[in-house]
Amino acid sequence: MANSKTAQPLKAPNDVWRRILKYKMLYVMVLPSLAFLFIFHYIPIYGASIAFKDFWVTKGILGSPWVGFEHFEKLFRTDKFWQVFRNTIEINLLRLVFGFPAPIILAILLNEVRNRLFKRSIQTIVYLPHFISWVTIAGIIFTLLSNEGLVNKAIIALGGDPVNFLTSNGMFRPLLVLSGIWKEVGWGTIIYLAALAGVNPDLYEAATVDGANRFKQILHITLPSLLPIISILLILNFGSMMNGGFDQVFNLYNTMVYESGDVIDTYVYRIGLTQGEYSVATAIGLFLNLINFVLLVIVNWTAKRIGGQGIY
Repeated sequence: MANSKTAQPLKAPNDVWRRILKYKMLYVMVLPSLAFLFIFHYIPIYGASIAFKDFWVTKGILGSPWVGFEHFEKLFRTDKFWQVFRNTIEINLLRLVFGFPAPIILAILLNEVRNRLFKRSIQTIVYLPHFISWVTIAGIIFTLLSNEGLVNKAIIALGGDPVNFLTSNGMFRPLLVLSGIWKEVGWGTIIYLAALAGVNPDLYEAATVDGANRFKQILHITLPSLLPIISILLILNFGSMMNGGFDQVFNLYNTMVYESGDVIDTYVYRIGLTQGEYSVATAIGLFLNLINFVLLVIVNWTAKRIGGQGIY
């Protein structure tokens, strides 16, 4: 008995070129993006070879001698590297646990608001911090939380002792997580609200007729509708697990909180740009990209096995 699913015939080259000519303006529009991707993301890959060389600026990449895995061995023997490696993982796990659910919760709450004017006003207010640079936000935080800041002045006025918010290792990580949530939670809700806009209203009406309250409707309709996009964004978050958020940390940290707040991004900045150890900095980048790739593959595979949703 012949299989009903016959294989699709391969398209002739003439058919492919005919389709390209038919949609030629769309291909022309995408060319700048492809050129940007090729020039700034693929050509620089050759520069990653300096991780295996004793790189000298005067000799260039081609003239610098090969040293193999010497820089990686040096890196793995350095206690400071493992400290910032651990800090990066711990900070990103805190961001994932507390920061990732925040836009989901906010999107669900905004979706329940029936007053359109109030809803749009709240959306605008929570979006705004995303457009403020970390330099400006760091200045605001220093004004509020420094030893002479407004918060400590209020604590002293109430009879308490001033709190070292910015120089305490115990305070710095919560400060990173909370400031990150405040800045990005509104922007993160955009994609979830877009997903909720596609949910069929008849589902909520049917649930109401069946006696389901608002909480049960969220639990059985809203959340399942968000699960595909949640799984994809969670996978992408794991794919950047080793990125410490340079802008935020660099503008907020100081030497007093290196023990808990120094991450790989700032460590690479110091040894690469300020100390001129370009080969070691590149070796760190390669090592971390490998870890990010492995995490991305593992989480994507797990998500597809559990819920059938993945990015590839």
